[in-house]
Amino acid sequence: MNKKLKNILFTAVFFGGFCSLSLELVVMRQLSGFVGSTAVTASIVIGMMLAFMSLGYYCGSKISIRRARLRQVLSGDFVIIALMTVLASSYILIDIYFMFMNKIGLKSNILQTFFYSFIFLSFAPYLFGKITAVLSRYLNRFDHNNIGRIMAVDTIGSVLGSIMTTLLVMPFIGVNHTIMFITFAALLTAWLLGNRKIVAMLTILLAVFLLNRDALLLKIYHIVENNAVSTIAVFPADDNQSKIMLMNGGGASKISQNPKLRFAYVRFVEDNFIKFLPTSGKPKQVLIIGAGGFTMGQYDHFNQYTYVDVDASLKDVAEKYFLSKPLAKNKKFVVEDANQFLKETNIKYDLIVLDTYSSRQIIPLDLVTEEYFIRARKALAPSGIIIINIVTSPSFSSSFSIKIDNTIRRVFANYLQRQVIENYNAWCQKNCPVHNVMYVWYNLPQNNGIYTINKNSAFYD
Repeated sequence: MNKKLKNILFTAVFFGGFCSLSLELVVMRQLSGFVGSTAVTASIVIGMMLAFMSLGYYCGSKISIRRARLRQVLSGDFVIIALMTVLASSYILIDIYFMFMNKIGLKSNILQTFFYSFIFLSFAPYLFGKITAVLSRYLNRFDHNNIGRIMAVDTIGSVLGSIMTTLLVMPFIGVNHTIMFITFAALLTAWLLGNRKIVAMLTILLAVFLLNRDALLLKIYHIVENNAVSTIAVFPADDNQSKIMLMNGGGASKISQNPKLRFAYVRFVEDNFIKFLPTSGKPKQVLIIGAGGFTMGQYDHFNQYTYVDVDASLKDVAEKYFLSKPLAKNKKFVVEDANQFLKETNIKYDLIVLDTYSSRQIIPLDLVTEEYFIRARKALAPSGIIIINIVTSPSFSSSFSIKIDNTIRRVFANYLQRQVIENYNAWCQKNCPVHNVMYVWYNLPQNNGIYTINKNSAFYD
């Protein structure tokens, strides 16, 4: 085996590892807007890919590895990987899949994710495993030390695929362009291995461009930002009287000159809490976890607001496409994880709004824990107020609605109010719609006094 062929084959190993991890991360990012980014859905995607990759390893141990046929077979595999990348990760195709699943009545996030992974995330991982096994056997013929080198190169490709995709490629060029990048990398590898089926390769390149171009996503879904953290869409509503911002499929913010057209839970916060903040004297400190479109407290130009979110692009996107103006000088945006911010802040806030639960499917798991709520409570000033917006069942018809209530009440035992926004069926216990349920806690001096028939001071209180 000459040096040139050896380098080409090791390059194929590298790009196999790179593309496999990149594809996995892009798919999980794209699915987050449909089934959330929970550990359960992630485990299904990862488990399915590893299962079929293992099958590929096994099958690769039995395939003929004659040199004359080796490059031809492997180059064809990379062309198929490029095709499956387009089919598995293009937003418009994923949307069609979930529309179909909902139409036939299959609405379980777990089942939807399982069937999606089985259909679209089986063949490409199988080929990744097969390619690695075949190349390992072939290169081992010439040098037994190549086994270790192949494992090292494959791992390096996987590591770089993981790091570059999440830290460099998606944040700077967007998820849709990352899909184009992965597809091009797979086709380039096929070309290096000797594939000269120009028509097929150009067709795949054309497909990945047409399905993932910015203009198409803007036209169909109103997507204005598509990075490693968020897919953000902005579009008019209410006969152009309002504008809505969606983040990862959930309603993040709504803006309108008519207060009645705004989200009801935002009106609840504005009309009962923000409206009565002082307009003179010492400004109050207000903390909003989950910035959305920066609409909460939008018209308060006196008190000091701190908005916290993990998406660094949010402020620029909101100012350009949603608010159509810069944030006021009394508004500060902090790009940081909510838990980390609450852990490190030394400011005591007079009003804290926890608004990171935009839909039942999109639940940040680390932001529904007892530890998280304890950190929020510690950041609250004496006589301050915490408001927690939870999208859940008002009638406790789900395990989530019960356990989140138990969790919040464990941390905020006294002076806790639970307010359901808008009307609901109080008797519903099956297939119930979810609503914005607002938990409000007042940080007041402890008073555990009660009234009994023997000791009743109600007349004086």
